[in-house]
Amino acid sequence: MKPLVGRIYNGISSAQARFPSSVLKHQCNTSRFLSVVGAVPERENTRCKHPRICHHLLIRSPARHSSTSTSLAFDRNVKRLQRDNAARARKQWRQTAAANNNNVSNVGDDDDIVDYEYFRQEMALRLVDRLDDIRREEGFPLALDLGSGVGHLYNAISADDAFEGVGGIGGIRKMVQLDSSYEMLHADDDIPLEDGAKERCESYKLHSDEEDKLPFPDGTFDLVLSSQSLHWINDLPNLFKEVFRVLKPDGCFMLSMIGGATLPELRIALTLAEMERVGGVGTHVGPFVELSDVGALMQNAGFALPTIDIDTVEISYPNAAVLMEHLQRMGEGNASLRREQTSRDVFLAASCLYDEMYPLESEEGKDVKASAQVIFAIGWTPHESQQKPLKRGSATHRVGEIVSQHKSDDV
Repeated sequence: MKPLVGRIYNGISSAQARFPSSVLKHQCNTSRFLSVVGAVPERENTRCKHPRICHHLLIRSPARHSSTSTSLAFDRNVKRLQRDNAARARKQWRQTAAANNNNVSNVGDDDDIVDYEYFRQEMALRLVDRLDDIRREEGFPLALDLGSGVGHLYNAISADDAFEGVGGIGGIRKMVQLDSSYEMLHADDDIPLEDGAKERCESYKLHSDEEDKLPFPDGTFDLVLSSQSLHWINDLPNLFKEVFRVLKPDGCFMLSMIGGATLPELRIALTLAEMERVGGVGTHVGPFVELSDVGALMQNAGFALPTIDIDTVEISYPNAAVLMEHLQRMGEGNASLRREQTSRDVFLAASCLYDEMYPLESEEGKDVKASAQVIFAIGWTPHESQQKPLKRGSATHRVGEIVSQHKSDDV
């Protein structure tokens, strides 16, 4: 498992859970809770030690989407509003940091200021690192960032020169940043770029929904990138086909997205809390794609030479309430069409269960862990220069003969 780097932990460990004083008298006996499901707690009769509960947990969930389609999984309007709110909060965070004379890049050192883009930034760096491994003489002159957010991919690409070429990393000279949230797309417009970034790679921003038909002619781009933006898309097969359409022959599609084994700790804690408090289970964490799904999506869209790998990331939080607060402030709140309102009592119970079941000893003290599965994939549009498998039955040697030959050589 690959933990996020220490600078990210410093940012998240400084967050403070916000609980109203009315909850101070609430007692959470997690020993009784866990005994019901057959789990054995490490500590007995643990009281809920949070001084305050996150304010956003007390707010009712948005109304259901008016669409009657049963094929849709997510409410795109709600997701856009969530991300708009997160972008406005990011601007406010930056203004607060400036007022306190803090360095924006090191705001994690302050107890009241946290940059909630730490996860997306880290995943963008990992995706660009994979892009830098591709050696292509002409590079990728024109690229599209699908679901660009505040521009982490552009910042990483334009921060350094291409290997033996012009442009940013990957030889990218121009990049179009497309996002469905106008506020998120322009959230960091007031932040100065790295020295020489504009000279390495020009940037153009376009406000458009990723689920709509991409507003570009066929064969426009050399490269399409997407980092942590596709897990809220309803029609992924159509989106992959659209990406295939706008790519040139021998064009590349690189993506990173959340996988199905993400936040299992939170899912379990919420499920157990609801079963004990209300006798049922609601939808709190959106459905995510599996590894096999991404491979099928690539092949069905027509991509050749697909390559898929997984990173498992563990992040430390002071407690479960801080984790849930960070998810909201990232713009990653629940946007499922079948989402239901959850009572404060259930959230409190889930938070106590989470803290008891998933402790993590660290230098900062006793924290809790959250796991995320990140899927990375690369696919290419077909071209005559690419390697092609031989026709079935055209082999001139059997595998057994090769194995036998190697064994005899070893002897």
